[in-house]
Amino acid sequence: MKASEIIKKPLVTEKVNKQTEKFNRYCFAVDTRANKLEIKKAIEEYYNVRVDDVNTCVVPAKNKSRMTKAGILKGRKPSYKKATISLAEGETIDLYAF
Repeated sequence: MKASEIIKKPLVTEKVNKQTEKFNRYCFAVDTRANKLEIKKAIEEYYNVRVDDVNTCVVPAKNKSRMTKAGILKGRKPSYKKATISLAEGETIDLYAF
């Protein structure tokens, strides 16, 4: 798989921003079929940085419902794989430049 197929999008939340500032970690939504070695290679190739560590987890699907004028709408959010990347000392990724 290509790097653009493995990396779907960066995840930007308050928790991830704190990890980025403190520990130089970034989170990405990645393809569910990709393993840690493929994710590491894709990040290094795509962002031109040196990756120290890769942690992955599969976020489970969730049932969601909301009230509307038409009644209760029920749905389901899909599951996805999340990769937390630890970069080498002095390396950074500018997520807002791309």
